[in-house]
Amino acid sequence: MTNRRSFIKKIGLGTIAASNIPGFTSAESLLRSNNPERLNFQLERTKRSYNSEYSNEYISKVAFPIGGIGAGMFCLEGTGAISHLSVNNRPEIYNTPYAFAAISIKGIKNGAKVLESTVPTWKLFGPHGSGNGLGNRNYGLPRFEKGSFRARFPFAIIDLEDKDIPLDVKITGWSPFIPTDEDNSSLPVGVLEYSFKNRSDDMIDAAFSYNARNFIDEKGHIYGQRNGFRMVKAGIDGNNGVGGFAVYIDSDYAVTDHCWFRGGWFDSQTILWDNIRNAKIVENPPIEGVSPGASVYLPVKLRPGEEKTVKVNFCWYLPKSDLSIGQRVVSGPGPTENPQNSYYRPWYAARFESLDSVIGYWNANFATLKKHSELFSHSFYDSTLPPEVIEAVAANLTILKSPTVLRVSDGRLWAWEGCNDDSGCCHGSCTHVWNYAQAIPHLFPALERTLRETEFKVSQNEEGHQNFRTNIPITPAEHSFHAAADGQLGGIMKVYRDWRISGDTEWMKSLYPHVKKSLDYCIRTWDPKRKGCLEEPHHNTYDIEFWGPDGMCTSFYLGALTAFVEMSRALRKPHDDYSSLLTKGKKYIENNLFDGEYFIQKIQWEGLEAPNPVDVQSFGGAYSEEAIALLQKEGPKYQYGTGCLSDGILGMWMASVCGLPEIIDSDMITSHLKAVHKYNLKTTLLDHYNPQRPTYACGEDGGLLLCSWPKGGALSLPFVYSNEVWTGIEYQVASHLMLKGEVEKGLEIVRVCRDRYNGSVRNPFNEYECGHWYARAMASYAMLQALTGVRYDAVDKTLYIDSKIGDFTSFISTGTGFGTISLKNGKPRLEVLFGSIDVKKYNIFGK
Repeated sequence: MTNRRSFIKKIGLGTIAASNIPGFTSAESLLRSNNPERLNFQLERTKRSYNSEYSNEYISKVAFPIGGIGAGMFCLEGTGAISHLSVNNRPEIYNTPYAFAAISIKGIKNGAKVLESTVPTWKLFGPHGSGNGLGNRNYGLPRFEKGSFRARFPFAIIDLEDKDIPLDVKITGWSPFIPTDEDNSSLPVGVLEYSFKNRSDDMIDAAFSYNARNFIDEKGHIYGQRNGFRMVKAGIDGNNGVGGFAVYIDSDYAVTDHCWFRGGWFDSQTILWDNIRNAKIVENPPIEGVSPGASVYLPVKLRPGEEKTVKVNFCWYLPKSDLSIGQRVVSGPGPTENPQNSYYRPWYAARFESLDSVIGYWNANFATLKKHSELFSHSFYDSTLPPEVIEAVAANLTILKSPTVLRVSDGRLWAWEGCNDDSGCCHGSCTHVWNYAQAIPHLFPALERTLRETEFKVSQNEEGHQNFRTNIPITPAEHSFHAAADGQLGGIMKVYRDWRISGDTEWMKSLYPHVKKSLDYCIRTWDPKRKGCLEEPHHNTYDIEFWGPDGMCTSFYLGALTAFVEMSRALRKPHDDYSSLLTKGKKYIENNLFDGEYFIQKIQWEGLEAPNPVDVQSFGGAYSEEAIALLQKEGPKYQYGTGCLSDGILGMWMASVCGLPEIIDSDMITSHLKAVHKYNLKTTLLDHYNPQRPTYACGEDGGLLLCSWPKGGALSLPFVYSNEVWTGIEYQVASHLMLKGEVEKGLEIVRVCRDRYNGSVRNPFNEYECGHWYARAMASYAMLQALTGVRYDAVDKTLYIDSKIGDFTSFISTGTGFGTISLKNGKPRLEVLFGSIDVKKYNIFGK
């Protein structure tokens, strides 16, 4: 790795002297030197602290989602630009609109600037079309010299600085996010607030503008909107107020140019910038044809020391989609969407009848929604937890604003695993992926419960087989593929978790018969000999089937049995057979699957009820001749055998985060987790080989490998993702270590993960796996509970605290409200900031 020392050694001190570079100290001093030829490079990275601002090289890839749950989004980049515009009910990751804000100060040389910092260099060459100069971008317009970005989710704060501009400039971008208030957190809106403070001794007379081409449809129309403009698609009458995308500001002094100069080549943007740099306020009415673009202007006058804020509002109403996945059957259990509506329709289309009604609601409730969003932000960040933890949890809450998450018209949740560039990735609220996601059940528990209702009442058949992917629109489907063992068993634990979070025993009771049917199916299918382990081939989150008992899925089995026994006791239902099976399973996993250090898999493919692996349905495809030879030598493809699997005791993590006891020996679990830390955590991957999907972590990156074989026994074709690094698994291991008191080991994993997402190479607000904004990364939320032991049980009104870090202050969210919880000298203090939290008693360190 080239660093400062090796650089010095290579070029030699004489070369430094000859090069006229003054004093070899820091990169920053070089940039600030008096050398007549400005040196726009740095010799080594600057430093950045966790949960702090992004600047210098760390601002390069920042893109922060703004929008509502299931409503679409745009991203505010670290520079102040907007990108990733995805408001058509699908991801459009590389949809970068020609849109920007600008300020022009009269009487000042170089007084006109786009309200963004300089364009990151990676945008200039490499992206599609860059070889032809990117004439469809505004990168050639003057910008502010410096910028910094700070996230205080759901708020993004940008500070801009330029020697020519005598203003302190701040941009605050946000959209409502209020735990327990899922509807107001699902609005198709966002806002950018531009604040200007005059730091000169003179009066400032300036013109603010927001400027955009019709980024909804270049062949569409631009219509009138009070204090702004409205973009609509071709063939839609925008004057009726039904659909489109509105951009408007909060002042009746605004003036709108609905049609830029029309001409060829670069005429429109040339005249536009001429208007901006001369601080012209241009007004043109809407036209009948296609407008090249529109601008809304606002005169801004500031006395010395005075500060003003201009709010640019974005509201959209684009409910039409062509999204339909899954083969619907004529009849089946449970509620479904209207069968005549064969395409997805977003929740907001049922809540609001038009764009006008969205705008009206947003304008009327703006102040309250901001106040409540600020209450959340302040309470979340008013924390003494380690900054790397706060950063990781908050960064992944942006997944809820991304196109990964949808809400159907009746309000139920439905989600992808992540986002492809132009479509969702891996449909159907996939149970074995969403197992890991611990944010929604605490922040929006009513939404999370809709997933359980869909899983058990729509996606499960009479035999108890559960499809791990749900149709969209939500309808019953044929059951023609394996159930997912981890997904289906995890769902049983999640029913228990969601019951305890909500306190709604009647809800749990309504699902109980379906849960019993599900568990009976799992026993019958994967443990027909009732050994207490999953022995028959069982599909799982690695998109393959494990053959023979393994620690990962058997731990899920024991967790599900524990949950079912607890629910049965609460309802006074018989459970002796399940309790007996649980006892056998505990004995089996401890005696047969623990190698003395960590849990393993006993590969088995003969003597089972399942046919030969060659004849079993699988995503892996058919066995070739050479694969059959390998089968005879090593067993089925895609196993892990004696490997140290990071997910190797995952079911016990699920049990803990669901409020269940970990039934397996605690010392064995801790030993496994410490082995994962020892063998699978790498501070560099330079010598690691990964023939699978390398960009999640490679080269000088560090990361937690999914699996390793430190004691030998590596298979020729292990499970297909074994050499990869997934953030969701990093967080579940980290939080499980913390739960076991191994806080520093857990934090080390978190730091290695977040170092990959520091903004220089990857977007800090887009942890990707099989797609952008991948749901599994919301395992990070479990670290709040892991460090503090804070868990509210709404059934018995008890707040549990079992801190692994001594005294603390942390965020807490329940089914009825949120706030902060503190522990000081063994005494708790709960401050409820929104809603209510009914605590009858505290349980501190088990007392």
